[in-house]
Amino acid sequence: MLEGYFPVLLFIFVGIAMGVAPMLAGAILAPHRPDSEKLSSYECGFEAFEDARMKFDVRYYLVAILFILFDLEIAFLFPWAIVLKEIGMFGFVAMLVFLGILTVGFAYEWMKGALEWE
Repeated sequence: MLEGYFPVLLFIFVGIAMGVAPMLAGAILAPHRPDSEKLSSYECGFEAFEDARMKFDVRYYLVAILFILFDLEIAFLFPWAIVLKEIGMFGFVAMLVFLGILTVGFAYEWMKGALEWE
């Protein structure tokens, strides 16, 4: 009854071993010579000059959301292109409607100036 779960358990154990083995090898084989330079904070080659919890401009997040939106658009285009022959004209028109809605949204964002960075 439980023999069907053996491949799953084997996969879990091999996955854990593949993650733990390099960490153990590094802890055992790596040289342990800490000094002040290695233990100091590092941020782009110079000391941190502001609090890490500073506020970001909202436009940063808007640009990030727009990037994710158009990245997902491309993610939807690949499977659509693969099965285009099977889904026929209905699938083609549905994707054109989808791309049209995204294009209208992109034009609206552009006209509102959301893509301008000051």
